[in-house]
Amino acid sequence: MGAEVPAHGRVYPQAPRVGWGGCGAKRLGGACVSSGCSSSSQAPPVFSSASRPSLSCFPFPPQRHAVPSSPVPCCSWGSSGRCAMAANAGLLELSLGKFRNVLLNQTNPVEAVIRNIASNVTVIVFQVHAQQSDVVISFDKNPSTNSSGTGVDRGLISILRPQQTVCTWYLRSLDANQVLSTAISIPYMEKDPIPGGCNLEFDLEVDPNIYLDYTLVDVRIKFAPANLGYTRGANPPSCDSGTGQNSRWRLRYDVYQYFLPENNLSEMVLMSHIRKMSEVQSIKANGVKMLTVTSDDKTDVYFSSLPGQGVIYNVIVWDPLWNTSAAYIPVHTYACSFVDLVDNCSSLSKLSTKIFFTVLALLGLFTCFFGHRFWKTDLFFMGFILTGFFFFVFITRVTGLGYDVRLILTAVAGIIGGILLVASWWRFGSVLLCMLIIGLVLGFLFSSMVFFTPVGDYRVFHDDVVFWVTFSSVALMIPVLFVGCPRILNILACGIVGSYSVVLAIACYVYTSLAYIALDLLRRLLNDYFNRAYTNVPFQTNDFIVLAVWIMLALSGITVQLRRERSEVPFPPHPYLTWKRERERRSTNVLDPSHHIPPLRERIHSKLLQIKELFQKEQPAGERTPLLL
Repeated sequence: MGAEVPAHGRVYPQAPRVGWGGCGAKRLGGACVSSGCSSSSQAPPVFSSASRPSLSCFPFPPQRHAVPSSPVPCCSWGSSGRCAMAANAGLLELSLGKFRNVLLNQTNPVEAVIRNIASNVTVIVFQVHAQQSDVVISFDKNPSTNSSGTGVDRGLISILRPQQTVCTWYLRSLDANQVLSTAISIPYMEKDPIPGGCNLEFDLEVDPNIYLDYTLVDVRIKFAPANLGYTRGANPPSCDSGTGQNSRWRLRYDVYQYFLPENNLSEMVLMSHIRKMSEVQSIKANGVKMLTVTSDDKTDVYFSSLPGQGVIYNVIVWDPLWNTSAAYIPVHTYACSFVDLVDNCSSLSKLSTKIFFTVLALLGLFTCFFGHRFWKTDLFFMGFILTGFFFFVFITRVTGLGYDVRLILTAVAGIIGGILLVASWWRFGSVLLCMLIIGLVLGFLFSSMVFFTPVGDYRVFHDDVVFWVTFSSVALMIPVLFVGCPRILNILACGIVGSYSVVLAIACYVYTSLAYIALDLLRRLLNDYFNRAYTNVPFQTNDFIVLAVWIMLALSGITVQLRRERSEVPFPPHPYLTWKRERERRSTNVLDPSHHIPPLRERIHSKLLQIKELFQKEQPAGERTPLLL
């Protein structure tokens, strides 16, 4: 059933039945026109007419492709991987395990037919996928709630009767424009489990679909429990007869995740990659197994939302007694809207976000290379980050203000926090206090990096108490380890934190998963239920480039500062004590020129007089008439 084999099928341009209908016996009129390619060396047989016994099938909706309105063609994957369009057609003949691309519209439904089904096949899962627009898939000519499905990723499951060799489904889009979709039918045998066979929640009696909802924070997938397989014509096993090894409770569900290429919203890219997550073997070969769900667990799973990044999810149900498996219908999301005019998938970052993090990156880049030399600037930068971060969390949780307003208030609070940290240094001169705050900033970043790795997806850390105790311990470990060498700690913090601010600025313009080092921590603080989400992210070409830039900046900044500061004093002297000594010296040493500096009030008055003189008209000096007169 290789998903990578080019699809083939036949198109019947003069089929009299192009509406929705079930799998009942029908007569096909018109000549048969073969189109596409076969996976074997022999040409597929041509049928001019056939009787098709009815059967039940299941839908999964495709996604949208806006192209100029035209008759409904179908297409097959050629050797080049491109979609080869066939002639105008109302009937699409498929082969088991072969993908076909088809253009759907609202007015001309397409009838999909599979013939010559082998006798050892007991179940066929038929599925259709599109990128944006909903597609309707149905058993009947007139779709009803319990015999059809609507969405961008939908499928139907057909339980075959004895001697049945033909199955039919009907496809159409809900969009007025043509929608590019891809379809496949996958067969399963009598010992294979039946996805969604014990559905008690959704409309279809047997529902192999995965239902997906997303927000800007998380993605939720939900699916119906499976049932044990059985032979054609037999009664299905009871779903609630018991919980022993002879019941459906022995089944296990493996949840897989697959990332599309970053910064790629192409429709054809989705169509080509969805094939890798449709069949059991290709899912195991290409997807990332996130967790295993037993029949005792809830069949819903949460993931971290990645707006603008395409992700495909699927579930494999496994029968440990027979060691057989079956796949549900894969579902995809970009966690964003293609049709919104503002904040759509192509422009996710707001202008305010770009300005905020660009300015922060400039200050961070300066701190990366000169932070220890310009000590007060370093303190301001770290105070700004710490105060701004927690203020944003506070104001988001307790108020309903808009994002732009919260970001402006966060910037103001960060500036005040940075000034207060500089003022505390000037007044108290405590290196230990300042390094504790700087060490905490570096510790928070380091701890976030630890949980950014697969360690963060361990189930034990879904417990908030375990997570926050572990997170805080790792964060506090950094200032404790470097308590004896504060200068090294400060230079490390300048290099690592300062360079990471550049990464955050890059993420405002180009997608990179490294931004989620900080964002996942922010989401966990802001959302009470984010602890249940798995936070796996893609790591592709962009991420390797940005990671290289981050490492290069951090190492360069740390090296430059260590070499430049090795012969200097570790930290500046106490500012307040220095000022106080200078004031006392000026007041007692009359020979010191600074002793004769006028008081501040007189100096201000003198400056004001000088400014005032600039605007006064110059007065004539002396007599204007000659002395002789």
